[in-house]
Amino acid sequence: MIYLSNFDFPSDVDECAFFREKIPTYYDSIYPFKFLSGKFANLDRPYSMLFGDITIIAGSNGSGKSTVLNIIAEKLKLTRAALFNYTELYEAYLRLTESRFRIDDREVMRSVMKVSRIITSDDVFNHILNVRKKNDEIDFKRDVIREKRCAYRQNPSLRPRSIDFDKPESLQAYKDYSDMTENTLSDYVRSRNILNERGYSNGENGYRYFVNAIQPGGLYLLDEPENSLSASLQVELSQYIRGMAWFYDCQFIISSHSPFLLSIPYAKIYDMDSVPVSIVKWQDIANIRIYYDFFKEHAEEFEQ
Repeated sequence: MIYLSNFDFPSDVDECAFFREKIPTYYDSIYPFKFLSGKFANLDRPYSMLFGDITIIAGSNGSGKSTVLNIIAEKLKLTRAALFNYTELYEAYLRLTESRFRIDDREVMRSVMKVSRIITSDDVFNHILNVRKKNDEIDFKRDVIREKRCAYRQNPSLRPRSIDFDKPESLQAYKDYSDMTENTLSDYVRSRNILNERGYSNGENGYRYFVNAIQPGGLYLLDEPENSLSASLQVELSQYIRGMAWFYDCQFIISSHSPFLLSIPYAKIYDMDSVPVSIVKWQDIANIRIYYDFFKEHAEEFEQ
C-alpha cells in the first residue's frame, strides 16, 4: 500500500535564496541546509523522491540516508522514541519541503498516521537496554524478598505482632507476611508478577521490537533496521516487511546496507552515493558489489 506518494526537497536555488535572505549568519551549523545539496536534481521529477510500497535508501555512511528519513519523519510529525540531530534550522528547512499523499480521505489518513512511526537503531538499542535494566531490577527485588523471607523465619521478632483492622497498611503487611512465609519463594514471586522477561539475545530482542512495533495499515520509516540482527534474522525481517507491505497495507521507507533487505523483490532503491541520486538495481550498489567480489574471491573455500 502506498500512502506517501512523493516528497519534495528544496532545489539548490531555493535553498540558497532562503538561506541568504532569512537565516542569520551567526549559526555555527546550518544543518540540514546544504547537506543534501545537488542530491535530487536529476530524478524523474526533479527534487522529488517517489515512493513505492517498499522503498529503500542505500548509501555509505555519511551519504544522507538518515537525514532523509528524519526530514520526512519531522515533516509528517511521525511518532519517534529516540532523539536525533535536531538543529534550530530544522523547522526553516521543513517549510521548504512538501509531502504528497495518494489517499485524500482524511479519516483514512488519520487512522494511518496514528500507527505510523520512524524506528531508528537507537530505538532498538534502547529497548534492548531497557529489557536488561528491567530484568536487573527484578533480580534485585527477588533477592530482597528472599532475604526478607529468610529473616522472618530466622527472627520471629520481625513478624507482625498484631493487626489493626482500621488501617489498610496493617492488613496489607500481615497479608504479605502470610503469603511470603506460607508459599514457596517461586510461588510468591509468581503471585506478585515479579518475573523476568524471557531471555532473548540482543538480536532476538531487536527483531521482536520490530514485529511488535509494526502494525497493519501504517507508514514506517526504518533507519538501518539490520543493526544488531544476524543474517538469519535479517532474512526473517525482510520476509516480515514484505508480508506487512503486500498483505497488511503497510508502506515502508528504509535506509539500509543489508543485502537481505536491498534484495526485496520490486523494492524501489535510491542510491545516495551517486550525485545526483539515482534509482538503481540492488546488485549494482557499490556496497553489494563488495560483498559479491569478496565471496567470489573465496568461492573455492565454500565449494571444497
